[in-house]
Amino acid sequence: MPEGIEVLSMNDIGFDQEIEETGTTLEENSRIKAATVFHWILDNGQWTIDGIFADDTGLEIDALDGKPGVYTARWYHMDNGQWTMDNGQLSEREIFAANRKKALTELADKEDRGAQFRTVITLIKFSAISNPYSEDQVSGVVRGRIATEEYGEGGFGYDPIFIPEGYDKTFGELPAELKNTISHRARALHALVNIL
Repeated sequence: MPEGIEVLSMNDIGFDQEIEETGTTLEENSRIKAATVFHWILDNGQWTIDGIFADDTGLEIDALDGKPGVYTARWYHMDNGQWTMDNGQLSEREIFAANRKKALTELADKEDRGAQFRTVITLIKFSAISNPYSEDQVSGVVRGRIATEEYGEGGFGYDPIFIPEGYDKTFGELPAELKNTISHRARALHALVNIL
C-alpha cells in the first residue's frame, strides 16, 4: 500500500461475523463481503475508517467452461451441479487435496489444460459529500495451465497443479516471494492501489 495508508483486518475493527457467500460470480461474492462489513461499520459508528475492501478468487479452467470459478474453495463437494456431503469434517489440507484431485480427474481426457486464477476486489470508500459512499471493482488475472500431476509442497489450494504462463514450475514449486509478485492477487492489489 502507498505510504500513509494503514490496512486493518476484520479482527482489528472487531468484526467477527461469518459472511455467507451466496453470489454466483466472483464479483457478487466480493461485493457481498465488502457490503456486509460496510453496513456493520455504519451500524457501529466507526467513521474513522475511510473505506473497506474485500476480495474473492477463483480458478477458471478453459476446458471446463470456467469451472470451478466461484465454487473453487469447495469444488470437491459438487457433482453435476449439485452439492454432496462428505462423511465428517475434512481438514483444510484434505479439502485442498480433494479439490486438486477433482481438477486432475476432470481434465484426464482433455488436451486443453489452459486455466487462469482471477481475483476480484470490491472497494467501498466512505464520503462526507452528497453520496455516503462510492464503490469500485478491480480484478487481477494470471493465465497458465493445469499440470498433469502435482508438483511442489509450497503454496496452498491448487498451487501444486497450476503452472503460470512464462514458467515451467507450478505455484507450489515457485518461491513464495516470486509467486507473490506475479499472482492474481498481486495484480488485483496493484489495480486497487491505482484507484486509491
